Amino acid sequence: MTHAPSPYPHQAAARAHHGHPAHAADDQAQILDLDAHVLADHLAGLARWLPLQAPPTRILDLGCGTGAGTFALLDQFPEARVAAVDTSAAHLRRLDEKARERGLADRVRTVEADLDAADWPGLGTPDLVWASASLHHMAHPDRALRQVHDLLAPGGLLAVVELSGFPRFLPASGPGEPPSLEERCHEVSAGFHATHMPHRGADWGPMLTGAGFTVEGERTLAVRIDGSQGEAIGAYARSGLERLRLSVAESLPPEDLAALDRLLDADGPESVLRRDDLAVRTERQVWAARRTA
Repeated sequence: MTHAPSPYPHQAAARAHHGHPAHAADDQAQILDLDAHVLADHLAGLARWLPLQAPPTRILDLGCGTGAGTFALLDQFPEARVAAVDTSAAHLRRLDEKARERGLADRVRTVEADLDAADWPGLGTPDLVWASASLHHMAHPDRALRQVHDLLAPGGLLAVVELSGFPRFLPASGPGEPPSLEERCHEVSAGFHATHMPHRGADWGPMLTGAGFTVEGERTLAVRIDGSQGEAIGAYARSGLERLRLSVAESLPPEDLAALDRLLDADGPESVLRRDDLAVRTERQVWAARRTA
């Protein structure tokens, strides 16, 4: 399991099951990179919001993926170094490449580790731990939170960032698809994820308190980005809807599945890549929790 900041892990699992692990890593890296690009301003805003007592110099990014959070934090805190942790060697290689391209290789250390393991490798004593869309992937997030608490420097801060679910992209009714097609897909997908990711959408506040933290801040950030702001929105929508299709294909009625496939056909006249009425709509919830001195 990849503890990466992405709401689409089942795509990798499906491709790996069918013997395409390299394609799985490439697909997931693509959506992570698009996510970082499209939501860059929102990530920067979250980093600025953190109730820090002093600028951190030692940061731990748990479930770093290809580095969306890592680079947002490096930009916000120019004196900091980041230990970036993920189970995916491919994602860590991509993060290393980005760090070299940006001249930041001396400020990033990548660590391949399974965050569901009882014993973690040496990760230092960070001032700030960033866990973006990674805790809900874990089988034992309560144990992971206790491990984070024990790692943190006294007075250090843990930031938990979670998505409300798949982003929405389509208007309620548009050309070429039945009304509310996307919402019906999300309803079916919610049942899939209730079974496979029971911690998605959890209220992390009580779990943070139970792990010994003091919750000092909580907020919900509504995200809406109009599709006219760049071609990346169409690519982001197509990647997101492709992954959504995997979890709903067996449960959608044929007419809905056919309409979804027309939206995903890159060369078709109804492709989302040709739409000018898209918008990224989602919410991010954030908890800031401190290890008391």
